[in-house]
Amino acid sequence: MELIINHKSTFFEVSNLSLEALVMQHCQGKTSGLAVAVNQKVVPKNLWSQTMLQNKDSILLITATQGG
Repeated sequence: MELIINHKSTFFEVSNLSLEALVMQHCQGKTSGLAVAVNQKVVPKNLWSQTMLQNKDSILLITATQGG
C-alpha cells in the first residue's frame, strides 16, 4: 500500500492499516500535541483506531511547537 505522508510517498507491505497504527509507528507513540488529517479532513483522535487507510491516501501529521 502506498500512502502519502506529509507530501512524501511511503510504502507499506500491509493492505489493512488503521490511522492509529500508522501514527504510533510514524511518531514512535508520541501523540501529544499531534493533529492528523486524511485527504484534507481532520480526524479527531478518538476516531484514529476506527479510521482505516486506503491505498494512495494523503496523511498530514502536524505537531504543535512552542515558540515566540
